[in-house]
Amino acid sequence: MYTLTAGGERRLLWLLMLTQFTLILDFMIMMPLGPQIMHAFHITPAAFAAAVSAYSVCSGISGLLAATYIDRFDRRKLMLVVYALFALSNLACALANSYTLLLLSRAFAGLTGGVLGSIIMAIVADVIPGPRRGAAMGTIMMAFSVASVIGVPVGVLMGAHILWSAPFVLLVVLSAVIWISGAVVVPKLDQHLLQGVTPMSQVLPNLIRLLTDARHVNAFILTFMTMVASMMVIPFISPTLVANHGIAPDQISWLYMGGGLATLFTSRLIGRLSDQYGKHMVFRVIVALSLIPVLSITHLPKVSFVFMLLFFPVFMVLVSGRMVPMQALLTTVPAPAQRGAFLSVNSAVLSLGVGIGAWVGGAMLSMNAQGQIAGYGTVGIVATVISLLAIVWVSRVRSLETQAVVHAVSGERASQSA
Repeated sequence: MYTLTAGGERRLLWLLMLTQFTLILDFMIMMPLGPQIMHAFHITPAAFAAAVSAYSVCSGISGLLAATYIDRFDRRKLMLVVYALFALSNLACALANSYTLLLLSRAFAGLTGGVLGSIIMAIVADVIPGPRRGAAMGTIMMAFSVASVIGVPVGVLMGAHILWSAPFVLLVVLSAVIWISGAVVVPKLDQHLLQGVTPMSQVLPNLIRLLTDARHVNAFILTFMTMVASMMVIPFISPTLVANHGIAPDQISWLYMGGGLATLFTSRLIGRLSDQYGKHMVFRVIVALSLIPVLSITHLPKVSFVFMLLFFPVFMVLVSGRMVPMQALLTTVPAPAQRGAFLSVNSAVLSLGVGIGAWVGGAMLSMNAQGQIAGYGTVGIVATVISLLAIVWVSRVRSLETQAVVHAVSGERASQSA
């Protein structure tokens, strides 16, 4: 375990949060820019959807491939190299003058983003002790709040009043500033290499062992279920509010700003509660509470904008709050030497859950004769069932320390019976 001063630890966490912010903004900003991008490249909605999904698919692939090499390098060096490539991918997006180049740029962004997300989580797990890791994850997850409150609204305004590519230029500038700060703030992170670097001949067998370890599989299943349940609902909130409830499109940004502002204050609180009362318990409570707004938003009667402005922060706090104790719990599952590889695979599973959840949710929806979206209530029910399964399944996800205790107790009982 690394020893940092309190100030050094805070600076590192905020730097990682800002890095995560650019990752999340890069993914989120594409969707509200849809009309401008379709007009600029004269493409269909299906083609635009392919550009959006290219990020998630490539992010999942890169996360899986990263498991073969992420633990072979100093995390600081690897982070700086991959983050530089991520900035270049956004520059390519900003300069794209054809749909093909845009599609390739988004795929490149996904390839770099999937690895970078794994590196961020691995650094937190390496540097922050387990008892305080929940609060640290809460700080990192604030990136979603900042992106919702500031990043997306600013990006949408820039895309509407300047050019569709302006938000990507902004991302390049922000990434350059954060990269320079990272070169100063992030310390050398190579203690995981002291146990020796795995020979290349053992990389594939080690990956197979990682993928077949029962504790790891249980963790991956939890990630997959949680993301599928969330993404079945989240992408279709805005279209449903506009088509079914008469909420004006320009009012949607206010809902996300309000919701993001609320999560800005609650993410760290949920993280501290995870440390105090246990990550399993807080995950169960947050998921159970989140079922109320999930079922409510998928079964809404005719409501006013004021009601949604008050209700949406509750949805955002509880649904996004699931991720804080879950991510903190997952960092305790692998051995230190496997942490980077494990989190890379988990990042791939997360991306897969995002893509499948959105696809399944969209496949269950249809448009009725009045131009309204039908089937959203059924989507909410299915998402609720999956969330309930996650509440049960989380008990199967055990930390390395817990598993060691279980083995010790089992061995002691076996010796006593003999």
